[in-house]
Amino acid sequence: MRGGHATLEQKIDVVSGTLRLDPADYAEILTILSTDAEPSIAEAARDCISTQPLASFLQAVARPDVDLRCSAFCAEHLSDQPGIADALAKNIACPPEIVTQVGASLTAEGIQSLLDNLDRLSSDPELGATLVYSTSATPEQQELLSEIQTNALLKEQEVEDTAAEAVPDVKKRKTLLQRLSVMNVVQRIQLAVKGGREERMLLIRDPNKIVQRAVLQSPKLTDLEIENFSAMANVSQEVLRNIAKNRAFMKSYIVVKNLAKNPKAPIDVTLHLLPRLIPTDLKQLAGNKNVPETLRSSAQKLQRQRNMARPPE
Repeated sequence: MRGGHATLEQKIDVVSGTLRLDPADYAEILTILSTDAEPSIAEAARDCISTQPLASFLQAVARPDVDLRCSAFCAEHLSDQPGIADALAKNIACPPEIVTQVGASLTAEGIQSLLDNLDRLSSDPELGATLVYSTSATPEQQELLSEIQTNALLKEQEVEDTAAEAVPDVKKRKTLLQRLSVMNVVQRIQLAVKGGREERMLLIRDPNKIVQRAVLQSPKLTDLEIENFSAMANVSQEVLRNIAKNRAFMKSYIVVKNLAKNPKAPIDVTLHLLPRLIPTDLKQLAGNKNVPETLRSSAQKLQRQRNMARPPE
């Protein structure tokens, strides 16, 4: 059916319901046949579709190998049905232009799946433009989506002060800064996801929050880079908070320690990290005057509690 090699008899067997098929397979095949060159087959397929349970289509469009004709049909005819739009958005095999069609029907959950994959979201400019007007987006999502649409250029001075650390080579640094200075937000998101270490070191300091997030979503990002980011006092609190929210990043004790010691890290983040610190690092934090007083006093309190709980030698 997918390859277009089915005989007329096989198509008739499908639309007549004489074949026993998996519900998701049946739903997918019906959507393919709904545009068949034979009018009677196409009409029969559309009639069958109206009698199928929604769950069959939800299962079909969620599959990584779903036929794009099925996704396109569901986007055009079933997007107002609960869950269809979100299922299309969550399936990375579904082209962004199809997701754009159902943008108005996405819930906050579906929108979040796109924000968690900024490479996909930024690959179709119309998708971001559609979502920015969504009434289902949470306030945080609306803020991030609006930043995509700013199309603000990055002022060279905004990263020049810290560029030397990321790109020691003067000539190479100047070339990179010139490239960044003419890139809009969407282009910087793409560079953050697909670029190299030097680009990420600069873009993690980008004033746009969604560009910062794109850096942290890069598949090329290394553990060492995350360790470096977590120790930086010249990145935004948003960067440090997003690192702390990522379970994979927080499996590293070095990242935990760096965040706890980072004076820029949000206090609500660092307070929750204290129990994970080993005695030596907790003691150093308790005497660190660069961190907030609340954090230092809490570290001192936890240190006393641990000492009191320690059995006598």
